[in-house]
Amino acid sequence: MKIFDQIEKYISYALLGLMALIVASATLEVAYVIITKIFRPPGYFIGVEDLFDLFGLFLMVLIGLELMTCIRMYVKDHTIHAELMMLVAITAITRKIVIIDAKHIDPMIMFGIGFVIISLTAGYYLMRKAGRINVD
Repeated sequence: MKIFDQIEKYISYALLGLMALIVASATLEVAYVIITKIFRPPGYFIGVEDLFDLFGLFLMVLIGLELMTCIRMYVKDHTIHAELMMLVAITAITRKIVIIDAKHIDPMIMFGIGFVIISLTAGYYLMRKAGRINVD
């Protein structure tokens, strides 16, 4: 059993390193996109469509950071923290809402997203009410 614990530890560290690489790359991409969009003609102006894309990229980096935190906590405690996973899910659905084009989307998808939001917030509320989440 000890060999499997060692393998699990090395895989967790590898995942953490790869996630750090992805988050660093995504951060550089966000910086590159911002710089290229600001300095393209007419200059110093980012359009509304580009802002939605940028906000989506920012939230993607935040999701990556939260996933890194989840992996770090797993390496440290050897448990998956449900509250952190819930926050990752809430951030991911928030990203979807920010980048969604409500004019060109099926109403059933909007209902589905609304149901996911209600489910996640209810779950988070119940976990917090049960005393499993310490909010500072």
